[in-house]
Amino acid sequence: MKQDIHPKYDTATITCACGNVIETRSTVKEMTVNTCSACHPFFTGQQTLVDTEGRIDMFRKRYGMLKK
Repeated sequence: MKQDIHPKYDTATITCACGNVIETRSTVKEMTVNTCSACHPFFTGQQTLVDTEGRIDMFRKRYGMLKK
């Protein structure tokens, strides 16, 4: 492996818009993100499925007869 070509891998601070601070390791010292696992709807359980055009019902009507 070549010497002195790799970036320095050191401790990093990731700050979310919600105020959550995560300490990790990276080649970048400080990062700011819009969403993290503390405020993202998928991880908090607030995510809902929006079926505006009845696509799920259309799928069930079309392929529902294929059940054995």
